[in-house]
Amino acid sequence: MPTAFAFAGRVSTEDQQDPEASRNWQLARAQALIEPHGAVVAEYFDIGQSRSIPWQRRPRAAALLEALKQPDRGFDAVVIGEPQRAFYGNQYGLTYPLFVHYGVQLWVPEVGGPIDPESEAHDLVMSVFGGMSKGERSRIKIRVRAAMAAQAKIEGRYLGGRPPYGYRLADVGPHPNPAKAADGKRLHRLEPDPATAHVVQRIFRDYCSGRGLFAIAESLTRDGIPSPSAHDPARNRHRCGVAWSKGAVRAILANPRYTGRQVWNKQHKEEILLDVDNVVLGHETRLRWNQPDAWIWSTGTAHEALIDSETFEHAQGLLPGRGAGRTTRERQHTSHPYVVRGLLHCGICGRRMQGQRSRDILYYRCRFPNEYALANKVSHPRNVYLAERDLIGPLDTWLARLRPAPPPRHRHPHARGPARPRTGGRGCPAGDRRV
Repeated sequence: MPTAFAFAGRVSTEDQQDPEASRNWQLARAQALIEPHGAVVAEYFDIGQSRSIPWQRRPRAAALLEALKQPDRGFDAVVIGEPQRAFYGNQYGLTYPLFVHYGVQLWVPEVGGPIDPESEAHDLVMSVFGGMSKGERSRIKIRVRAAMAAQAKIEGRYLGGRPPYGYRLADVGPHPNPAKAADGKRLHRLEPDPATAHVVQRIFRDYCSGRGLFAIAESLTRDGIPSPSAHDPARNRHRCGVAWSKGAVRAILANPRYTGRQVWNKQHKEEILLDVDNVVLGHETRLRWNQPDAWIWSTGTAHEALIDSETFEHAQGLLPGRGAGRTTRERQHTSHPYVVRGLLHCGICGRRMQGQRSRDILYYRCRFPNEYALANKVSHPRNVYLAERDLIGPLDTWLARLRPAPPPRHRHPHARGPARPRTGGRGCPAGDRRV
């Protein structure tokens, strides 16, 4: 009797792979392996999932693991097109025991058929491919970062991302990579934005003359100058844009690209365990700020400067003394669990409320006047607090009302007498049971 197979695969779109083409060649390899033995009857193919993400967090791979538990799953074996696409690092060692436990074979082209759980050679081969997959990803990251560092330092190339406030993008011709140029990609550089460049110069001039961050934000708002999020709402959709904030002024003063030099590697990606007590869940990627000595500066001028180097250095010398001893934008992370974190918005200004712990009580807080200029037209208290303990009760009650009522029980049309109540055994009312 032919064997029913489920096909499992994965493609990542972060390196601009074609999902359809990748699926087709992986499926073709899988079908060539199982052709004499059966056919594919189910498919579990993840699109846009990095290989470093474990199976339990890939939507389709997780669905496959759930299907293994079902006796009526509809397939007897699983086939993959390439082990390096399916497994990364030690993922094989953490996943294959589930196949063995539920009696489902795993077929791999590099083994020539099903993996034998008793074979040391098969286990070694799959472990090697997991290590190769991890090494391949690491090599790609090293090559890409080295190339981008050289492009930023030697060529002063603009490497993407949104332009800083005060600049806009200018086209400088086709991409030097022939393949990317054939796809229509072009190079860009920064040029001053006539509508906002003078605002940046004004901020540096006022700050170096002795005005504080809040005073500058106040004057810009009073003069009717749109804030960065109001000037370009697509930049920060989560910002309200009603006024200039101290944070916006500080970010402009700390940005070295206003000196005309390209600066890269201000941030890096860091992989952090989701759960230190369950490493099987893998990591999540977080952006972290690098120290200024790790930044990559272009050797020459890459675009027109808005501020000379002396003015910028002067501003940097003033910033630490006025920043309450804080010299980086790194945020302090707390371990307090906020139930509705990121979901509450202030009803007055519409800003997202922040978590605040005071005397072992969790609050949600909006500090509008402390962050935004008072010259805005929003009447807002200095602080708005909402205790989490005052929110959870009404929220639970509201959610309980949304739960659909159970369907009514229908009696047989020929039944006689009143309906008998449900019992928990020997006449006990439902919910009670004799022990």
